[in-house]
Amino acid sequence: MKEQTDKSDFWENQSQAVAISQELAKIEEKLKFFEEIKKELQEIKDFLRIEEQGDLTQELFKQLELLESKIKSKEKEVFFNGKYDKGNAIISVYAGAGGQDAEDWAAMLFRMYQRYSDRRGFQSVVIDESFGEEGGGEAKHGLKSGTLEIKGKYAYGLLKKETGVHRLVRISPFSAQKLRHTSFALVEVLPNLEDNKEVEIKSDDLQIDYYKSSGPGGQYVNKRESAVRIIHRPTGLTVTCQSERLQGKNKEKAMAILAAKLYQHQEEQKEQELRGIKGNKISASWGNQIRSYVLHPYKLVKDLRTGVESKSPEDVLDGNLDDFIEAEIRLK
Repeated sequence: MKEQTDKSDFWENQSQAVAISQELAKIEEKLKFFEEIKKELQEIKDFLRIEEQGDLTQELFKQLELLESKIKSKEKEVFFNGKYDKGNAIISVYAGAGGQDAEDWAAMLFRMYQRYSDRRGFQSVVIDESFGEEGGGEAKHGLKSGTLEIKGKYAYGLLKKETGVHRLVRISPFSAQKLRHTSFALVEVLPNLEDNKEVEIKSDDLQIDYYKSSGPGGQYVNKRESAVRIIHRPTGLTVTCQSERLQGKNKEKAMAILAAKLYQHQEEQKEQELRGIKGNKISASWGNQIRSYVLHPYKLVKDLRTGVESKSPEDVLDGNLDDFIEAEIRLK
């Protein structure tokens, strides 16, 4: 591959040259990593040869821990072999069964992914929010639905298996009798397609509506009709975007999300055909949950697929999802 880049006519086919250059850069990055690991291992071996290490022993353990952390971090990339795993992610949260409690729960989950993004050093951008009632819950305003774009290396690969129903058990802050309540929310994670070439979207298949973007309590963020709703008639898929001030920008972003939804829809259909079964739409209710968050009568977060648990739900809801996501990555 390196020999190809040295040829005088290499850049005559520009698109091919760019693809080869990008692939070469990835290979060189991997080689550089292994060379660094090899060098650090040799340094540790040299330390071990010293008979009287003294204060070096503690330093040696620090180096070993750091090296182990680096290898584990790189190990995760082996599992990111999906087409869009290295790219950005689009996360949507939908309140399910549970009324006002469910809306509050959806808002808590929405914040959880924002905090996870902050912890990872990613950038999160709110694309759309449909607010529910204001009340005395964990979040200031409930959320009927919300969409968040998370930008960062391997964001989609890390988060794609968060898709599913998340269940919350707690004393309802909306119950005068302080009754225990179970709430559900559906999380959907999509790849952020860099272009819309993966799927064919015919303009005749679209119903595009424009409306005024609004915040909690119906307060207008923009007095002009800048928010966009796009309905794909053949599938019934609907996307909305109101994060940008300009109508054209919101339409562009909404089209990107629609492309991702249609891509996922096509992939699901292929999978269903291979399995020879008729797929059923997942509902945000009993029997479909992937993770349970219990705040009362005890404190526990448990992933029902991997068995990973945490007795600190507040920490998890503040974005500490690393243990859960690391286990998810290894799911087949």
